[in-house]
Amino acid sequence: MTEFRRFSGTVRYLTEPALEAAVNCALLLERPLLIKGEPGTGKTLLATAVAEALGLELLHWSVKSTTKAQDGLYVHDTVQRLYDARFGDGDVKDLRRYIKLGPLGRAFAAGERKVLLIDEIDKADLEFPNDLLDELDRMRFRILETDEEVRAERRPVVILTSNNEKELPDAFLRRCVFHFIDFPDAERMRRIVRVHHPAIDEALVEQALSAFYRLRQNDRLRKRPSTSELIDWLLVLSRAGVSGERIARELPFLGVLLKKEQDHELFRGGARN
Repeated sequence: MTEFRRFSGTVRYLTEPALEAAVNCALLLERPLLIKGEPGTGKTLLATAVAEALGLELLHWSVKSTTKAQDGLYVHDTVQRLYDARFGDGDVKDLRRYIKLGPLGRAFAAGERKVLLIDEIDKADLEFPNDLLDELDRMRFRILETDEEVRAERRPVVILTSNNEKELPDAFLRRCVFHFIDFPDAERMRRIVRVHHPAIDEALVEQALSAFYRLRQNDRLRKRPSTSELIDWLLVLSRAGVSGERIARELPFLGVLLKKEQDHELFRGGARN
């Protein structure tokens, strides 16, 4: 078992005790950490923070609807091989030249420990988590074209994120440590804002936070604004010299916060509360 190092956040990534406990359980048990939460709660940034805190390299695997588990291990670049065969560039009989390791394959093949982020795992089809399960358990795989085995000398720290678009298989969930990141309350959001914008006027921050949380409480919104959008909005407000009184009256630069046409129509219609 690899040496255990405790995670307690970073200067730019503020945590809370339950999240720290989940990360540290995953590190101690050497199991994947599955993180859920609404968009903008810092799921993806958590992997960056863990890598920074542990002094490890981060490998990022962004999952799409067409992603297969095999893509994370390796691909055989047949197109490049055909091109080389046609134009005579290199020895096409050397199959190793055309084996490209994916993020999971690189994490296994590395001689040192890595942090592997498998981002938005629920975007793939239902078989993806099950196909991934065996490789994560065994920490090795075989390259069929060359009959070589890639085995992890150091078990990577695996962090998976999900936006709850699909239910994940129970067999997969049993092998993970799970944590749901709640949306920050106003006090924690103040701390987050100060990390990103330490010099912005306190009165502006308070008025913006008040407007932001009132906005999020509107049940008719199709997409509620997230933390990252609040951070951007505050920067725009500050650079434009907007006063707290103006924020209370009209919510300027609303397009930074609201990204759905229906939500803009809602507020043009006067639905402020």
